[in-house]
Amino acid sequence: MSKVSENLMLSNYQANTKQTGSNILGKDDFLKILITQLQNQDPTSPMQDREFIAQMASFSSLEQMTNMNKTMQQFLTFQTEASLLQQSQMIGKQVTYETETINEKGEKVLEEKEDTVNSVLFEKGLVMLEMSDGSKITSFQVIKITDPAN
Repeated sequence: MSKVSENLMLSNYQANTKQTGSNILGKDDFLKILITQLQNQDPTSPMQDREFIAQMASFSSLEQMTNMNKTMQQFLTFQTEASLLQQSQMIGKQVTYETETINEKGEKVLEEKEDTVNSVLFEKGLVMLEMSDGSKITSFQVIKITDPAN
């Protein structure tokens, strides 16, 4: 009796397979599948009009969602850049802001601090205000803005 070669076992075959391309089907893939389906349909039983229309509607919806996603990404990028420019007007201003600290009892409490904004930067997806003492806060923490020149 001969032994089955380990090279022929399914577990070894799966480990040696190579993955190509992407696991995500895009609109181009969908269109290729639709064209292949139309080219290879049975001439005696062609695709029904309603099936074809439903597939075209699916393709159209997919394309519109892709376009909407790109537009939303561009909008979010624009909003972030606009926020950075708007916050830059706070450079040199005196701000009062709230920061969360822990008191002697171990409880979280809000503490008000006052400092001058030195710079505005974009860090970890947020627009941050760098204070003259080197600390960084978000604009959401600011509760009062004053102009030290006045």
